[in-house]
Amino acid sequence: MFTGIIETTGTVTQAARQGSNLKFTIQTPLAAELKIDQSVSHNGVCLTVTRQDAATFDVVAIDETLQKTNLGQLKPGAAVNLERAMVFNGRIDGHLVQGHVDGTGTCLSVTAQDGSWVYRIGFATQFAALVVEKGSICLNGISLTVFNVRDDEFTVAIIPYTYEHTNIQHLQAGDTVNLEFDILGKFVARHMDLRN
Repeated sequence: MFTGIIETTGTVTQAARQGSNLKFTIQTPLAAELKIDQSVSHNGVCLTVTRQDAATFDVVAIDETLQKTNLGQLKPGAAVNLERAMVFNGRIDGHLVQGHVDGTGTCLSVTAQDGSWVYRIGFATQFAALVVEKGSICLNGISLTVFNVRDDEFTVAIIPYTYEHTNIQHLQAGDTVNLEFDILGKFVARHMDLRN
């Protein structure tokens, strides 16, 4: 479980095929603090650490993950948002994030607004019921508040700190983003489906 508050970014140093899987080596100062078998969010995707040293660590994304997220597009040199699993002994600064990406969306536009940035994100209409005005969403692992919600797009505003400390600064129109919708909305939608 995560909060969507990104701790740091890492850099992909290697992306190697292992059958239908993809093994990533990530370089980050956070590597020294990790342990094998720990869960770490990568652009919002929960992956298990399989190897680590003082400077790098490895994770493996299976085919199912590669099909539903943007991880398969990562190449050496790419920046990745990283967050370790939360500890239930303090404040939850974002929202409850599972690291189970529901699908991808597309950045439709980026607009600089004198100290902040506004991103329009398009998504599949099958998820329309899960996106509510002023609700939470996890975009590439970042907990954000949505506004200007439509059936197939929403808008988020990015403050300078988030822009400078995550890989959203590299996001351009046409890029693919990972989306995890709020778990509370998913439970309500499932409940309503079963009642009908």
